[in-house]
Amino acid sequence: MAVPLPLEGTFHYRVPTSLADQLQPGVRVLVPFGRRTLTAYTLGSSRPPEGQPLKDILAVLDDGPLLTEAELAFFRWVADYYLHPLGEVLKTALPTGINLQSKKGADAETITGGRRVLRQRIAAATGQLPSRPLRGKAAELLAFLNAAGETSSAELRARFGECSPHLRRLAELGLVCMEQREVYRNPFSGDQVERDQPKPLMPHQQTALQAILAAADNGHFTPFLLHGITGSGKTEVYLQAIAHCRVQGKGALVLVPEIALTPQLVRRFRARFGDGIAVLHSALSDGERYDEWRRIRRGEAPIVIGARSAIFAPLERIGIIVVDEEHEASFKQSDGLRYNARDLALVRGRDEAAVVVLGSATPLVTTMQAVREGRLSLLELPERVAGRPLPEIMPITTRLTSDEPLSAPLLAELATNLERGEQSLLFLNRRGFATWLSCPACGATLTCPNCSVSLTYHRSRGESRCHYCDYTVPAPGTCPACGEPELKELGVGTERIEAELRARFPAARIARMDSDTTAGKDGHSRILSRVARGEVDILVGTQMIAKGHDFPGVTLVGVLQAEGSLYLPDFRAAERTFQVLSQVIGRAGRGELPGRVLLQTANPEQYAVAKALTHDFAGFCGEELAFRQELGYPPFGFLAALQFSSIAEGTAQEGAAQAGRLLTQLKARLGLRLEILGPAPAPLYRLRGRFRHQILLKAAKRADLRRLLAAYRSRRSPCPQLREALDIDPVDLL
Repeated sequence: MAVPLPLEGTFHYRVPTSLADQLQPGVRVLVPFGRRTLTAYTLGSSRPPEGQPLKDILAVLDDGPLLTEAELAFFRWVADYYLHPLGEVLKTALPTGINLQSKKGADAETITGGRRVLRQRIAAATGQLPSRPLRGKAAELLAFLNAAGETSSAELRARFGECSPHLRRLAELGLVCMEQREVYRNPFSGDQVERDQPKPLMPHQQTALQAILAAADNGHFTPFLLHGITGSGKTEVYLQAIAHCRVQGKGALVLVPEIALTPQLVRRFRARFGDGIAVLHSALSDGERYDEWRRIRRGEAPIVIGARSAIFAPLERIGIIVVDEEHEASFKQSDGLRYNARDLALVRGRDEAAVVVLGSATPLVTTMQAVREGRLSLLELPERVAGRPLPEIMPITTRLTSDEPLSAPLLAELATNLERGEQSLLFLNRRGFATWLSCPACGATLTCPNCSVSLTYHRSRGESRCHYCDYTVPAPGTCPACGEPELKELGVGTERIEAELRARFPAARIARMDSDTTAGKDGHSRILSRVARGEVDILVGTQMIAKGHDFPGVTLVGVLQAEGSLYLPDFRAAERTFQVLSQVIGRAGRGELPGRVLLQTANPEQYAVAKALTHDFAGFCGEELAFRQELGYPPFGFLAALQFSSIAEGTAQEGAAQAGRLLTQLKARLGLRLEILGPAPAPLYRLRGRFRHQILLKAAKRADLRRLLAAYRSRRSPCPQLREALDIDPVDLL
């Protein structure tokens, strides 16, 4: 058995004779565990260690397996690769609410997890006539049912008010039939789309599609990189390749990096394939997610679209897996099971003998190295659809200041675009009104007491907020050091840019898209729909507006701080800067009209910025790979990070120091060739009230890394006051 707790290993239980015929791999069972009773996952039968006392399984919770043998094998691989407890891997893979721990007296439905929704359906009994005339509401109900056919009790109550007694009487007379029927909660409720047809392909699209179809027909695992510039029609290639797999009776799994991308992509898929689509992402309610999971498990949704957790969807007979915007860091889970869905897509595709397509205009340099080494086949889309040109880019050397965040050339271009009736997009990867508040008297800044960051001022909310732990204080506030009553607003965020634009262009229709404006259900799709309908003249946003959206009406893009991510203490900083700049530049000119980009930058000569200005991915990739090879970073080395945190500063520091000493001893004893960097304070030293230290392990061979970690994990001594996390192939080093 595997239990959904952060514990190593699996556990043996005795199977009572009364449950033996119900038990099979993949079903959940109720087991005693210490003083608790909780759900566990059956893995199979095996002989326990000699002399080990066994407890009995209390109940089998499922009529059939929730997990297939193939899925269990995949999850075992995930647990082994990421050195994470198998029970927690299975807990991550299953929908929220299905792993509930039980309490004494809990009802069976609570124990078995997500609740099914049962709706009462009512219809007039065919051929039955009342033995005596009906009057009042009963007569009205029967007449309505005869005319309307099968109807839900909720619809009848909405139309006739409280009518349960009348319906029961009609049922007793045999005049209506009533039954309880399970229904799914529908995340697409009220969203109608018109069906469309496959679009004609450009020559490069056709070549790429034919290669994918040939691989799908062969029935072998074949991984591709679809490197297509922005606006080159990658999605249409995905759609037609998936349609081919559906004709073969195979399913498709499509991963996107952000929830913000899901609504637009889902609409395109529904327009092409109808309702045989399931979506999986964190914006769904627990009930919607549970129902979508069951639709997939039952084979009712052969196409699955979702964010990173969709890699665990219970989809069988997979023909193709698509990872759109494969370069995005958000495919990596940052806590708990720290898996990378982009990497697992390749593993699952191998297990399913499926085609895997990694698509991006700015692929990871590690992906490009895999192409060079022959581990991925390259498909290129070097031209935009219909021969549309890439946007013209004009750099503006400037510094973004609180006094003048928008340059004169950019303001002039915005005014021209408004006169033409065309749409504009402004990108700044900082939200809020001011990024920090400073005291003009003593120079102190307003900082978070729980995190090593300054508070961001949000004028619309009247508060300063920490974007990591959500600590807030009323704003503008007073200086905590000297009591100065007026703090100075420094730095610029998207809220400030929106206010500046409203002041300068009062007649313009302006929208803002960031984490503050997209909170809540359908927050992203509401804004995107307004842009698509032409109801927005200027859209201001953070990086969520740069990722894969198709805005045909946008002809002008303004980038306000080109090197915003360039100086982070991370070896990937240049790569991420090039990617986000290339992506946001690519939002311009995707329709009939040509696009232009104004890029405000303080450092136009830096190679990531300079290569983005000239659309030179090959040049950037060459420089970045040379830098990585010199320092032994991926793809020329392998990384693992050990992170230590505690609410006591000394505990975190000493725990990391002890781990560092043990790792150094084991490295020497095993004769391994690798680097141990640290322990050192994390760049974000305090986060959500916890002090943080980390150790980075870097090796030329993955085997050396795994040998060291295996030895360390078997010898370390856990401390209850110290939280330790292991991150294989870390993406976020902050």
